[in-house]
Amino acid sequence: MLLIVAGLVLFLFALNALSDSLKQVTGDKLKKVLDRFTKNLFTGIISGAVVTIFLDSSSAVIIMTIALVNAGAMTFRQAMGVVMGANIGTTVSSQIFALDIGEYAAFPIAAGFLLMVTSKNRIYKEVGKIFFSFGLIFFGLFTMEEAVAPLKDSAYFVSWLQSLESPWKGMFAGSYVTLVIQSSSATVGMVIGLASKGLMTLAAGIAVMLGAELGTCADTLIASVGRSRQAIKTGVFHLLFNVCTIIVGMILLGWFTQLVLWISGEVSVARKIANAHMLFNILGVFMVIPFLPLLERFLNRIMVVIPNRTIDKEKNLEAAA
Repeated sequence: MLLIVAGLVLFLFALNALSDSLKQVTGDKLKKVLDRFTKNLFTGIISGAVVTIFLDSSSAVIIMTIALVNAGAMTFRQAMGVVMGANIGTTVSSQIFALDIGEYAAFPIAAGFLLMVTSKNRIYKEVGKIFFSFGLIFFGLFTMEEAVAPLKDSAYFVSWLQSLESPWKGMFAGSYVTLVIQSSSATVGMVIGLASKGLMTLAAGIAVMLGAELGTCADTLIASVGRSRQAIKTGVFHLLFNVCTIIVGMILLGWFTQLVLWISGEVSVARKIANAHMLFNILGVFMVIPFLPLLERFLNRIMVVIPNRTIDKEKNLEAAA
């Protein structure tokens, strides 16, 4: 158990360090990308996905978006596209986790460490931290995978994992774990790791993955507290978007699972879970797009109870849009 905790802590530390180093290297460029390339819904979706892939954190991108909306640099309509794009971008990490390259983690760790200790240039040092953190992420996953392998012989643990095949139980378990560790990527990464060791089925993995999508809304909601009405709407939209797609996903879970099996073919369960994560978020975006005007009107109605702290610049941008 201690080895599992150690692997998880290492994974979360590396994930945060990677995000921080990428921010240092790119500076304010990613904010400028969001500000510049979000003039319509589809460019907003693409920009949100691309920036999330770079930062490897949908929460970081959505929190950044909330800050831009609060400052009046982005309208709520633009922010909706970025939020949906961030949900797509975060699925790329699942595909990488499913590659099962943890045993080769020593190579980026060693390369990153050499850059960090030998380079005098600040940018090169940060690049070294990126490689080092990237390697640590996979080493953390590898540590957790090796730690859970002996649990195959634990009747209680196997029985608990099998109980997660109940869609609602699996979904709530995924939500709770993500709420505690504050990282949907870590939750999905653990699910993929368990699946790679034959400890989790596709049905249980999809249910927990759906729960992780709900649990990740907590930090963005917290980030919107005390902000302008439009910024709060952005955080609430993220929650509403995920809740709507999760409900539909739970209702159509059997059909969705069959679609994942048909698309994935004869790949491992770990790869099928990663494919399910990506497919769910992409389909969710296409499902919600036609209903965006309706969702915006609904949010406008429930937001009237929030004190309006919106600055004039934001009002002008909303009017212009």
